Amino acid sequence: MRSTVKWPLGAGLVVLFVAISGAPAEQDVAAQGRTAFSITRLYTGPDKQSHAEDIAVAFNQGPTSNIAPLMKITGAELHRTPPGRFNDWHPGPRRQYVITLSGRGEIEVAGGKKIALEPGHIELIEDTTGKGHTTRVIGNEERVTLWLPIADQSTR
Repeated sequence: MRSTVKWPLGAGLVVLFVAISGAPAEQDVAAQGRTAFSITRLYTGPDKQSHAEDIAVAFNQGPTSNIAPLMKITGAELHRTPPGRFNDWHPGPRRQYVITLSGRGEIEVAGGKKIALEPGHIELIEDTTGKGHTTRVIGNEERVTLWLPIADQSTR
């Protein structure tokens, strides 16, 4: 792999681990006046529509920082999407984490609910069946995302 490809991938992984491991433990959040850290989970409901929920991330005390264990992944992909791109209703291609590194986007799920996607936002894509969701790049900047496919592709 060329170094020009390794560097952004490495930087994206560092962003993920710093974002997750650098947040305070749940019990410390309120005491420090910080907001809880969460991941947006997209899932298919019994109505075959995609829905979204925020999942609070639980951190455990580690030797030098607090750690939130995540599901094992199989690799990583960087995606670059141009400004204005709109992907109409589609299910996720597989269970995966999607992390916005730069640019802005928006996801729409059932009922017209829209989720803003800004740098640092983490999605857990689990709506791999049904109608799916829409994805839009907002603004004049391309959106760069890091996709982390989950090793265990069974449903939750």
